[in-house]
Amino acid sequence: MTVNLGAPYEAIIDKLIKREYAGNRTEAIRQALVAYDHMLEEEEARLVRQKVEEMMEEIDSGRMKTYPLEEVRERQARKRGL
Repeated sequence: MTVNLGAPYEAIIDKLIKREYAGNRTEAIRQALVAYDHMLEEEEARLVRQKVEEMMEEIDSGRMKTYPLEEVRERQARKRGL
């Protein structure tokens, strides 16, 4: 695979190699991709936690009604004619 990153990004890679954070360009790019993937997963988890907290506040305040799981299953079974 050939990748043209451009001078600013190549300078960053060269700096990482010079500081011995990576042994070569391929390793630097791999590390960057792993770090980016990790960052995205953390952001997704943060957003899920935030939404859960918002929903729990709605439940606690009474703005959102909850139903027991068995009741939900029974309703679904009736809708399906079971």
